[in-house]
Amino acid sequence: MTDKSPTDTTTTDKTRSAPSNTGRTKRAPRAARKTAKTTSAGKTTRTAARATAAEPGSPKAPTKLDKVMALLARPEGASIDELCTATGWQAHSVRGAMAGALKKKGHVITSEKHDGVRRYRTGAAA
Repeated sequence: MTDKSPTDTTTTDKTRSAPSNTGRTKRAPRAARKTAKTTSAGKTTRTAARATAAEPGSPKAPTKLDKVMALLARPEGASIDELCTATGWQAHSVRGAMAGALKKKGHVITSEKHDGVRRYRTGAAA
């Protein structure tokens, strides 16, 4: 048996090239990346939208739960179908909102059935 030494198949350091960074640009510092940016279409990014939405003194848009409360506060109340069309929710979601969120806030919700249609109404907060 003869001892064969392994042949040197690697190249020397002189012929290796360093990895190229072609096409890459340096990232901005973290603080600069977090500031609001404007896109080419003139729209602001999410960060800027959050900053402008939280301005004090600006009127708050009514939530879907606010819409439900407004419909329930009417003298005739509201049916499940009316509440579903106003909010875009399914019937079980409307019932869940009344049984959960509104009752937790202290609202008393009553239901009456007239001509085969159940109507829900709210009283004053307890």
